[in-house]
Amino acid sequence: MRVGIYFDMRNPPPWRQSWSRVYGFALEMCEEADRLGIDSVWFSEHHGFEDGYLPQPLTMAAAAAARTRRIRLGTAVIPAPLHAAPEIAEQAALVDIISDGRLDLGLGTGYRVPEYRLYDADLTKRYSTTDQRVREIRGLWAESLVTPGPVQDPLPIWLGYQGPQGARRAGRLGTGLLSLNPALLEPYREGLAESGYDVSAGRMQGSFTTFVTEDPEADWPVVRKHLSYQWDSYRRYMVEGTDQPAPRPINPEKWRETGLSATGVGQFLYGTPQETADAIKAYVAGLPVEGVFLWASLAGMPEEMVARQVQLIAGKLRPLLADV
Repeated sequence: MRVGIYFDMRNPPPWRQSWSRVYGFALEMCEEADRLGIDSVWFSEHHGFEDGYLPQPLTMAAAAAARTRRIRLGTAVIPAPLHAAPEIAEQAALVDIISDGRLDLGLGTGYRVPEYRLYDADLTKRYSTTDQRVREIRGLWAESLVTPGPVQDPLPIWLGYQGPQGARRAGRLGTGLLSLNPALLEPYREGLAESGYDVSAGRMQGSFTTFVTEDPEADWPVVRKHLSYQWDSYRRYMVEGTDQPAPRPINPEKWRETGLSATGVGQFLYGTPQETADAIKAYVAGLPVEGVFLWASLAGMPEEMVARQVQLIAGKLRPLLADV
């Protein structure tokens, strides 16, 4: 099983740094991950967050591609309805060329009302539009309607659909499923079969909100602050622009006690490399998992903790998952 890391480039007001330093340090960590043998690095996308959440993951992936040699680069995810198919196809092809065939293109629907308003996109048609983007992007590459094309043929496309109906749609399109939720395996396989794909060719991968530490008690006071900020902001922005009330702040102590959620919502792993590996193995048992990727940084976390996290994932956690 591949083991990767995940960046969203947040620069929260309580821990604000120079934007050049935020991006420069993340690229240093991509180089370090590449040197240490980590299998992949993933970048996410959102718009209008107060902390400047990464808005253009393929641009970031291109920068990482130029500074690495072997690590795979992924997007988790690009909200496909916010972008035209030729734009995605061209940018993805360039990242694949710069990296010499190391891109995994993760697409999803997005969910935030303000982002759809910003891009003048139709939120009510987000699933059908995302499905159509997959078909369009494949067609643009196959017919050489955007040039140059990607190195990989085919370039792997993953769909970040989280519900049963979405998993079935991913199967029908023959893409990978960018989720580790065990409940989605059966509808995903049903979708594959409906479109005539080999069910055994189905593949899944996805992320865990994680902090790996060799001293859980000592690190927890810092981790809890950054974890709280990260997930409270996600929950707040999820309902922004809707009639839903703002959710109450999370209780990080409860999350730490609960550990990994079996529902696939609010997943959080905290502990030693062995504890984290054991939890991941138990959660993905029986799934056709190609890889997992773990947060390298939680919302403005100190650089020394991020660097130590990358080193622990590479040196101690990854070997424990090598046989999965």
